[in-house]
Amino acid sequence: MIGLIILLVALMMSALAVIYSKNYSRSVFIEIERHERSLDQYEVEWGQMQLELSTLAEQNRVEAIAKERLKLIMPPRESIIYIKP
Repeated sequence: MIGLIILLVALMMSALAVIYSKNYSRSVFIEIERHERSLDQYEVEWGQMQLELSTLAEQNRVEAIAKERLKLIMPPRESIIYIKP
């Protein structure tokens, strides 16, 4: 009789451990999915920033801003000095 009670208690403890383990694994899976969605969003944002950087750093754009805002002009060809490394 006592052996049966011990087995019943062990069975209940085992069932509770399975339930806890399943619940924990689901919560960890949900957290992983949330982090993966965040990572995807960061990758999209990174791509957009790389595109914006390449657009802002184009030679024509930099030259146009230098002429327009800073009133810079290209020096005459004769006054350009080239230095060899």
